[in-house]
Amino acid sequence: MMKYLQRLGKSLMLPVAALPVASILMGIGYWLDPTGWGANSIVSAFLLKAGGALIDNMAILFAIGVGVGMSDDNDGTAGLAGLVSWLVITTLLSTGAVAMFKGIDAAEVPAAFSKTQTQFIGIISGLIGAACYNKFKNTKLPDALGFFSGKRSVAIMTALASLLASLVLFFVWPVVYGALVAFGKAIVSTGAIGSGLYAFFNRLLIPTGLHHALNSVFWFDVAGINDIGNFWGTIGEGIKGQTGMYMTGFFPVMMFGLPGAALAMYHTAKDNRKKGVFGLLLAAALSSFFTGVTEPLEFAFMFLAPGLYVVHALLTGVSAVITTLLPVRAGFNFSAGFVDWFLSFQAPMAVNPLWLIPIGLAFGVIYYVVFRIVITAFNLKTPGREDEDEFEENEFITGDMSELAVKYINALGGYDNIVSVDNCVTRLRLGVKDNEIIKDSDLTRLGAKGIMRPGKKNIQVIVGTNVQFVADAIKVELKKRR
Repeated sequence: MMKYLQRLGKSLMLPVAALPVASILMGIGYWLDPTGWGANSIVSAFLLKAGGALIDNMAILFAIGVGVGMSDDNDGTAGLAGLVSWLVITTLLSTGAVAMFKGIDAAEVPAAFSKTQTQFIGIISGLIGAACYNKFKNTKLPDALGFFSGKRSVAIMTALASLLASLVLFFVWPVVYGALVAFGKAIVSTGAIGSGLYAFFNRLLIPTGLHHALNSVFWFDVAGINDIGNFWGTIGEGIKGQTGMYMTGFFPVMMFGLPGAALAMYHTAKDNRKKGVFGLLLAAALSSFFTGVTEPLEFAFMFLAPGLYVVHALLTGVSAVITTLLPVRAGFNFSAGFVDWFLSFQAPMAVNPLWLIPIGLAFGVIYYVVFRIVITAFNLKTPGREDEDEFEENEFITGDMSELAVKYINALGGYDNIVSVDNCVTRLRLGVKDNEIIKDSDLTRLGAKGIMRPGKKNIQVIVGTNVQFVADAIKVELKKRR
């Protein structure tokens, strides 16, 4: 179950990767016309509409992205199947269709059926499409029906499966929707405390990859919160001073706090190791500051110092509480880095975004002091503080990806030990026959920033943002031998 949920979390990153361009387009659009939101500038209106095309259709992106991501071989046919499922389900469960089925006026249809075109239904559709693809992609039919054999049968079977899913959702969706809304309202009703709890658990779930599931409740229109959509939307569904509270608290941590932690780890590294860890920590800190991609830095100490990671999660919660109370509101379409912060200045729901600079600087100091004290007091083995026999020079190869792939395969126990290869934003996710024969030191020599073993037959390797190229190269090398 855990592996399935982790794959789902990875799959969600595919459609989310399309959102940064929406952030750029809409951010520039709001800068050009901060008062009219496109009414006073054709260029602004053009950019806002272009960005809104992605924001307003995130459910479709999720259906296609999850379909592709959850398929056995990431085939585009599964994405098409996810779209087929989404069209069938949203049409059959629309307010007008339900009113016709029940023989009642549209005004009497439960509100849940007006909220079927959400990311939640998009995810369900993607899962249905992927399941049908995995099940029927190799189906062989009699010669008379040969045209519909193989992958051509997937869309047909997806439509049939979606009919059954729609029938189930006809009765279940109002209950599920009501529960999600109740959960969201319970958190919202706690105000700053709720935003702090969300931010705290968001960080704690990073090691499992399940933080994406939690994010969908607060960032998207799953429980009626839709923090991202309302923050950037031009329709005015957001609430000034409230919308953005589930995003803002991450900016001080990602832009300043974690880079401060990186500086503390560098200063506490052994003198003869500082040169070796400088590049690693600098690259991770810059990634966190500019783009909000924090995994390379977090995994540098997550397992070496789990107590310190809990402190990091607590500080993230504190940041969310403070920014909620002040109030400060900023938003992102990708993550809480400098680029999204800058582009969000003129967004409709932005409130005092410049305050994040002094708040962030304060958190940078706090992180530096806390990390330095804790690392030295407990002699934590953060990067550059490993024992002599544990430290080996990094042999990471930046040129020939095929050569690097072969080295990774050997480090992972050889060709016969690898069952499956997948990746998310920064991690290789591998199914293996036996992960006990894999030595962490062999992987760290290749540039791995962390290793996770969620099960006896699974291993995750934190590679960095170039992980896709590593994963693709490994797949190519494996195919040569199989």
